[in-house]
Amino acid sequence: MTAAMIEVSELGKDVPMRDKGDGVLTILHEISFAVSPGEAVAVVGASGSGKSTLLSLLAGLDTPSRGWVRLDGEEISALGEDERAELRGRLLGFVFQSFQLLPALTALENAALPLELMARPDARQQATAMLERVGLRERLDHYPKHLSGGEQQRVALARAFAVEPKLLLADEPTGNLDAATGSEIIDLMFEMNREAGTTLVLVTHDEALAERCGRRLRLAGGRLLTD
Repeated sequence: MTAAMIEVSELGKDVPMRDKGDGVLTILHEISFAVSPGEAVAVVGASGSGKSTLLSLLAGLDTPSRGWVRLDGEEISALGEDERAELRGRLLGFVFQSFQLLPALTALENAALPLELMARPDARQQATAMLERVGLRERLDHYPKHLSGGEQQRVALARAFAVEPKLLLADEPTGNLDAATGSEIIDLMFEMNREAGTTLVLVTHDEALAERCGRRLRLAGGRLLTD
C-alpha cells in the first residue's frame, strides 16, 4: 500500500482575540484527511472558511493548536523551525496569488533562488530550462516590474517546479489575473503537474477550477463539511 503524501489528524487552530482578554477564536476545528501521491485536491469554501490557514499548516508555515500534519511520512508539527524550512525546501513547491517574486531579481534569478538555497550546482541551468518550459525563453533577464501578471505567475510556476517537488501547494493562483490569462496559467499548471507526477493541493473559491481536480475538500466555518 502506498503511503499517503499528506496525513492530517484532528487538526485545530486557535488564535487569541485581543479584545476579549483570554478569549480565543477557533479558525479550524479538528480536521482530518489524507492525500495520496499524485492526487489533485481542491480546497474550497467561502472567504474566512479557513482555507489559507489550512494551507499554511500543511506547509509548516504555521503550527497547529491541536492535532498533527505528516508530509511524506514526516510529522512537520513536531519539527523545529529550521527543520521545517529544510523539509519545505526538499518537498514543496508554492504558487501564490500575489506571485511572491523578489523585485530586485530577474526572472532567472527568482526561479533559481530556491535551488541556490539548496546549494544545487545546476541551479541556473535548471531554472533556465523551467522558464523555457513555461514560455519565457525571451524574458530570462527581465525584472518582475517589466513582466505582465501572467508572465510573473509563469515565473512563479517555473520556480515551484524547478525544485522537482513531491507536493505543490497553490493558493488562489489566478486571483490576480484576468479570466483569459488565468485560464492559460491553470492549463499550464495542470499540464506540468501531470508531467512531474506531483501531488497538488489547490486553494480556490472558483468552483469551475475546483472541478478540474479529482477531489474536493469543502470548508465552512473552519470545519470540513465534505470530502
